[in-house]
Amino acid sequence: MALKAQIAQHPIHPMLVVFPIGLWVFSFVCYTVFMLGGAEVWKTVAMYSMAGGIIGAALAAIPGMIDLFSMNKSKARSVGIWHMLINVTVLTLFTVAYFLRLGDATEEAVTYIITVIAIVLLAVSGWLGGELVYVYGVATRAYQEADDERS
Repeated sequence: MALKAQIAQHPIHPMLVVFPIGLWVFSFVCYTVFMLGGAEVWKTVAMYSMAGGIIGAALAAIPGMIDLFSMNKSKARSVGIWHMLINVTVLTLFTVAYFLRLGDATEEAVTYIITVIAIVLLAVSGWLGGELVYVYGVATRAYQEADDERS
């Protein structure tokens, strides 16, 4: 059984995740520059990047969940569930940080710490996503053929 969310046998989720990852990392870098005394524009750029990452993550989650719940129960699916739970946590943390930054400027240190935690979790989730592909072969032709044989 092939993963369900794909275009011309290419999974959609990996195509979309590069946007929130890149935007969130860029947001973190911009916000770090601002926190180290950079101009206010760095905070503005960080906010727009963070918002774009939130939107991109929400869009990438849809095909990711379709793929996850179309998988047979296996070790790979368990890893996929952890990948999803961590990603939901990351999305929640970035959303909280975004709205806190819209508010009172006295919350700058708190939002920065939330962002650092989110970036660390994003790296863990990326590791698990890589494990799905490179260890378990999810979204590869070999995985699909083995899944078809199990069905």
